[in-house]
This record gives sequence, structure tokens and C-alpha cells, in this order.
Amino acid sequence: MTLSSLLPRSLKARLFWASVVLLPIVTVFAGAALQRAFHNSLKASEASQARLHVYLLLGEAQLRDGRLWLPNSVQEPRFSQVQSGLYATVHSRGGELLWRSPSAELLPEDLMNRLPRPNLEPGQTLFQHLPEDGLFLFQYPVVWEGEGGERHFLMSILHTDDSVDREIQAFATQLWGWLGGVYILALLMQYMIMRWGLKPLDSLAEDLSSIEQGQADKLKGKYPLEVQAVTDNLNRLIESERRQRERYRNTLGDLAHSLKTPLAVMSGAADEQMDSERYRQLVSEQTARMNQIVQYQLSRAVKSPGAPLAAPVAVEPVVRRILSALGKVYVDKAIEVSIELAPGLSFAGDEHDLMELLGNVLENAFKYGRRQVRVRGGAGQGLVWIEVADDGPGVSKDMRQVILERGARLDSSAPGQGIGLSVAVDILSSYGGALEIRDSVEPPGAAFLIQLPTLD
Repeated sequence: MTLSSLLPRSLKARLFWASVVLLPIVTVFAGAALQRAFHNSLKASEASQARLHVYLLLGEAQLRDGRLWLPNSVQEPRFSQVQSGLYATVHSRGGELLWRSPSAELLPEDLMNRLPRPNLEPGQTLFQHLPEDGLFLFQYPVVWEGEGGERHFLMSILHTDDSVDREIQAFATQLWGWLGGVYILALLMQYMIMRWGLKPLDSLAEDLSSIEQGQADKLKGKYPLEVQAVTDNLNRLIESERRQRERYRNTLGDLAHSLKTPLAVMSGAADEQMDSERYRQLVSEQTARMNQIVQYQLSRAVKSPGAPLAAPVAVEPVVRRILSALGKVYVDKAIEVSIELAPGLSFAGDEHDLMELLGNVLENAFKYGRRQVRVRGGAGQGLVWIEVADDGPGVSKDMRQVILERGARLDSSAPGQGIGLSVAVDILSSYGGALEIRDSVEPPGAAFLIQLPTLD
């Protein structure tokens, strides 16, 4: 069993379970940081209070006979209460106990022996927690200048940590309670945001279901920018597939209609009295014609319907390849060709479609042109355009639409089936393009303008 098989298939479920797993980690780190910060602030407050007690004691202290003297009753009443939780001691530089508050009378001797710190220099202070004793210790070295010179003393303030522990416990209870509430609220908000954020995907699925059931022909909903590009491409794909189906239906209809004539000719010939040689020749001609029709219709049926998602195809190499082939076919006419294509001009579709399209239009120009053919092309205003002009007789305005129909020809003396331009029109229609016939000034004659939408 792989990891991918264990993961939920729903995007909402994936995001929700990711939040369920990751949010507690963030919550725990945040809670630990807040609790540590609160603990540090309490310790700083304890140190500040202990320093204040030292200053109050120094205000009442006196130096008598080289010894530091303090009254038994000081301003802070807790120093006078036994086991009050606030204690004070004074040691000499050598570690001798010089004074202790009445509240410190019952402190353990081993603790009293650990209090002297001969390594503390004037200006230095020490604050630490003694968890085994349940006390905070603040020590402050004092240098007293008297008649006999300097005297060094060490003042120690001890305070029980019970109040700090109670505050930390109370803070932790409230903190984790609030963080738990925030975690649940964050999950609910995350779920609501996911439902709202992924709602366009649900709408997209509903639209696709409507298309599948035949209730709609394309995606019509309004989607966010990130999804709109997908829906636009899906609409192009759906339209392309629809045109392909229409192409199959039209091709089958055209094939059936086109085969009726040669079949009717052969059927009628069977009833006529003709020798075997003539009948064999007629059948051969009609069979060749039917084969031609079938090949043509099959090529139309399997032709790419215009793929807006296809990679762009450079136009100029295709044009030059076709012109090279036509130059060999119409070598006797010595057609002079000029090419004016914008650099980098490309066609967003199938290369075979481009060759079929340009091949039919260029062959038409070579067939009816006298001496000159000009190919121009560029892009602008959302369109790719290619113009093929020749110096032939031109096309009158009333016949320009007629010659685009299948089988229509102006000059029956020239060889051909009269279907080249109609194939070009079919290809262009599959890409949403158009073929326009106009008069050409340079060279004077006919101009065929191919227009195709660019790929956004």
C-alpha cells in the first residue's frame, strides 16, 4: 500500500486533515513560547522586587563597631513573621552570618551554609531559582565605607516560589484553554474558507455534468482567474470535439451524396447495350472517380479540427516548402514570387492543416496567375493574417462567394476538381478563421486574405 493510496482523494479532505495535523504543532509552539515568556516576566518581577527589598534594608542599616546593624523590626512586616516566605540575611566577606531576619530563623542550616558567595564582586548581582528549596534567591554585594575603611557585606533575599507556581499554573490553564478554543475556531474557519475557495471547482463539476447530460453546450459559469484559464481551454476543447463530430456527420453525408452519381452511371450503363470494352472503360473511370471521392472525404474526416491547444507552427518555413514544390510543377510559367512575412509569425494549430490550407490557396494563385505571386503576412488585433495575391484575371464580386463552394469553378479549362478553396474554407472554419477574396493592386489581380484568431 503506497502513501498516495492512503491520502484522501478529495482536495477539501486533504487540506482539512493537513490543517488538523499542522495547526496543533503551531499551537503547541506558540503556547510554549507564550508560557516561557510569561515565566521569564515573573522571574524578572521577582528579581526587581528582591532588589527593592535590598534597598529598603540598606536604608535602615547602620555600621556599628565595624559590623552592619539592622533592627529586628523593619518596614516590610513579612521579614518579622516566621516562615512568612520572605527572608533576608547578611554575611561578611568571609562567609560569617552577621544578621538574618526573624522570618529566617527556621531556615535549614544547609541552605544557610550555601548562601555565602565570596566570588561576587561589587556591582554584580545574582538571581536564581532554587527549585529543591522552593525559593528564589537574590544576592547583592555591598561595600560600606566607614572610619576603619571599607567593609564588604553580602545581602541575600529569599522568596518562596509558591505564588509564582500558582500564577504559572493559572496562566497555563487559561492559555491552553484559549489556545484550544482558537484551534477549534481556526479549524472551523479553515473549513469555511476551503468550502468558499473551492466552490468554483464544484461549480465546474456541475457545469461539466450538465454538458455530459446534454443540458448545456459549454461552460458558462463565472470562475476566478486561476480557474478561468482552465475553463476557457475546456470550452475550446469541447467546441473542437463538437466540430469534429459535425465534420464526421457532414463527411458521411457528402460521401454518400458524392457516390450517388458514379453509382447511378454504372447502374444505368448495365441496362444499356454496350460492348464489354466500353463498359470496362466506363467502370474503370467511375471507379477511379469514386476512389478519388473516398480519398478526399476520408482526408477531410481525419483532418485535425483545429486545435487551439497545439504548439505554434512557424509559417514561413511551410510557405517556402510549398512554393518550392509549386515552382517545380509550374516551372513553365516562371512565376516570380515575393515573400513579406513578419518575423516569428506562427500558426496555433496542426502543421498538416496549415500546409493543406496554404497549399490550396497558393496552388490556386500559381494556376491562375500569369507572372507574379506575392505572399504577405503579419499579426495584430488578435488575428494572424496571410494574403496571397496573383496577377491573374481576378474574381468578380458576384462570384467571390460562389467559388468558395465545393465543386464551383470559374475556368473549366484548367485541370482540377473545384474543391481546393472549399477545403481551405473548411479548415479555416474549424479554427474560427475566414477566407476573404478581394482585388489586388500590386500585382493587379486577385488577393486571397486568410485570417485566423491568435491563441490567448
